[in-house]
Amino acid sequence: MDEPDETQTEEWQRHQHAMKKRLILDDSFHWRIPTAATGPLDDGRPALTRVGGVDLSFFKEDPSRAVAALVVLDFDTLEVVYERCREVELNVPYMPGYLAFREAPPLAALIEDMKATSDESVWPQLLLVDGNGILHPRGFGLACHLGLLVDIPTVGVSKNIHTVDGITREVARELASRHLTTAPSHHLLKGDTRGVLGAIYRPTDDATVPLIVSCGHRVSLDTALKILPHLSKHRVAEPIRQADIRSRAMVRRLANKAAETE
Repeated sequence: MDEPDETQTEEWQRHQHAMKKRLILDDSFHWRIPTAATGPLDDGRPALTRVGGVDLSFFKEDPSRAVAALVVLDFDTLEVVYERCREVELNVPYMPGYLAFREAPPLAALIEDMKATSDESVWPQLLLVDGNGILHPRGFGLACHLGLLVDIPTVGVSKNIHTVDGITREVARELASRHLTTAPSHHLLKGDTRGVLGAIYRPTDDATVPLIVSCGHRVSLDTALKILPHLSKHRVAEPIRQADIRSRAMVRRLANKAAETE
């Protein structure tokens, strides 16, 4: 794959800017956070029952080949109620700040296929994405892009952080050492000029490196941070973790099968 030239990146920037105008950063959904996550609260809306996670795993010998995975979990039990993996070919190279143009299309296709072939009772009401949301150089990362494409409330839960508005990896680690002394805990990340862009989040006691949480689409940061502890049996949130397990397993199966035929 050829590296994108300046004309291509400028086109991507225009596309991000146009899509960003439609972004919703407040709570815009028809469910409530279950009492297991927040304590006694019932405003008459049905409780959140299904949370999805998406992930891509890549073939070591060919970065243009990957397996995309979508997993949906029951919120209360964290049991998998739906799963789908698919081998995909990626025609866009990885470029920092433009990850969504590489990864969002195959992930969105999985979700749209689920909607077309599965009962609505297994559709995710909330989607966790292994990537950033508004904590992004142009305020529009993978979680935002995918959330808009599929119109599902979406949260970015990333292991990596962009340098944005004075927020750096070093700043995040220093804040974590001072403020994330117990688990689960979080601390807001405030930019120099753009206000709160996300949060560092320590899900478990053995998680020494924080995760980066930011709004994707139709979910506020406050709501995301209330929900995540219930989904955090391990460092990686369970919906994303289960998607990662399945995508990696399929990569191994396909790689082993190819090796047997050589």
